[in-house]
Amino acid sequence: MPTRTARTAWTGSLQEGSGQVELASSGVGKYDVSFPKRSAESADGTTSPEELIAAAHSSCYAMALSAQIGNAGGTPESLDVTADVTLGPDPAGGFRISAIKLTVRGKAAGIDAAQFAEAAAAAKAGCPVSKALAGVDDISLDATFEG
Repeated sequence: MPTRTARTAWTGSLQEGSGQVELASSGVGKYDVSFPKRSAESADGTTSPEELIAAAHSSCYAMALSAQIGNAGGTPESLDVTADVTLGPDPAGGFRISAIKLTVRGKAAGIDAAQFAEAAAAAKAGCPVSKALAGVDDISLDATFEG
């Protein structure tokens, strides 16, 4: 399997500085980052490590769930996956990712709601990004089968 690369160029201090993260392997984009905007309610045109983790987790989970539905004998029709990643204080000092909420609404042929729920839980456990984030204390799943 290939290795993927992202690169960040940063200038200045934490509070006054800023940077730009580049999705180097794919070349699909460069995105501004700054700590003040990272910790603010409004992202105001910048991304953050938490948003990038949310993107990685939601896309990985969608792929894993698609595979699990297939393993259960179903055919995925549509999966709408959202990952909400929360940055919070770390009791040891600084910050940490304190919670991740995965929300999925899915349609699949050939399986029922119980099989969808089993596939959703298996995908959460088996998704490589979920495994990488195992140090997060609270990773929750809200899965709804829509037929």
